[in-house]
Amino acid sequence: MKLQKILSRFHKLHPKEIDLSLDRVLILCKKLGNPQNKIKAINVVGTNGKNSTIQACYSILKEANIKCNVYTSPHIQKINERFIFNNQELKDDELADLFETVEKINDNLPITFFEILTACYFYKAAEYPKNINLIEAGLFFRFDATNILKKNLASIVTSISKDHLDWLPENEKTIEKIILEKTSSLLNSNIIVANQNKKSTMDSIKKNIDKNRSHKFFYNEHFSYSKREDNFFYFKDKLGGLKLPNPNVRGQFQLENISTAIATLRILNLGIKDEHIKRGIQKINNLARLQEINSGKLKKLVKNNLFLISGDHNEDGARVLNNYLKSLDCKKHIIIGMMANKEHEKYISYLKDISSITTTNIPNQANSITGEELKKKFKSIPNVQYQPTIEKAIKSVPIADGDLLLITGSLYLCAEVLNLN
Repeated sequence: MKLQKILSRFHKLHPKEIDLSLDRVLILCKKLGNPQNKIKAINVVGTNGKNSTIQACYSILKEANIKCNVYTSPHIQKINERFIFNNQELKDDELADLFETVEKINDNLPITFFEILTACYFYKAAEYPKNINLIEAGLFFRFDATNILKKNLASIVTSISKDHLDWLPENEKTIEKIILEKTSSLLNSNIIVANQNKKSTMDSIKKNIDKNRSHKFFYNEHFSYSKREDNFFYFKDKLGGLKLPNPNVRGQFQLENISTAIATLRILNLGIKDEHIKRGIQKINNLARLQEINSGKLKKLVKNNLFLISGDHNEDGARVLNNYLKSLDCKKHIIIGMMANKEHEKYISYLKDISSITTTNIPNQANSITGEELKKKFKSIPNVQYQPTIEKAIKSVPIADGDLLLITGSLYLCAEVLNLN
């Protein structure tokens, strides 16, 4: 209860949820002793795959007995997920103490919710100067609160596509503008660029970082992977090749994220051995990213059928999700809820050969589109129905033995599924 009261106060510090600027977080961090200048960090920017890449790095580093701090957003079930220090998630009382300390130092000055959380993270992270910090960028990056470091170990650029277009001027809703926002202020260290959906996107990234003095490593030029039979895949970079067991996460796109993580850690020469990589990629904890639900209240409704949740919410996410679904030889049923600011019709257009689609509401999210409105947007698609709740949606799906049930469209929806389950 104490933690929730503090978070409620944090939300009231600024009238806007997002107000793109570095001024407020820099002022607060200066009061905190500029903790961001005392840490070793790997920044991760991009549209899709940021969290998955971080979780792969984290899992491998833990196998190598390297201590990490991890900062990600949004959280899925509880805010503690965003605050990992010394390989441990902060407990409620520890998080409340941290928040209260920073709140007092901020002295009620205007600052957005994400900005003060980021300042809290940096303040605590400075207590562990030898740890490696894995830091996920928020919206875009250029004016994101995580972009106040003066130096880092590396910047990872994951897959970039169109998302959060409502934060861009009407005449700048382009992939080139998004790439500019995400890559123009990367630090001079190492830049590792993951596989991109289109060659034009990779070319635009290269052009944008051309004058950056970092060592640059691009997928397919400096590292790559190939899928092999017998539950193995093959990773290759300038240090040689690795025959690796398939990871414990689903989807070929995850192999791209994992390969980017492996490339980064090998580039940084951290003493990572082959066995650390092999063990680490089989222990990745990746909430709500093609996550299988194996037990619980909602799982009982699905019975023995495969039950997945995945928080994909933009067109590139839908594309890679569809690639995975195509690899499954079964009927697919989808329950979908989305936030209002997403490109709903574009998202659903990528999902092919779906037996049934059920739209639903996302509870406790004022900025979501209602399931009824979402159904209207999908009117050109056959077999679309609406159900007001997740539980009713699951019960209404005409699922037969051997079918798949997937809940997707929003990380917030996936969080509700996990809470209900």
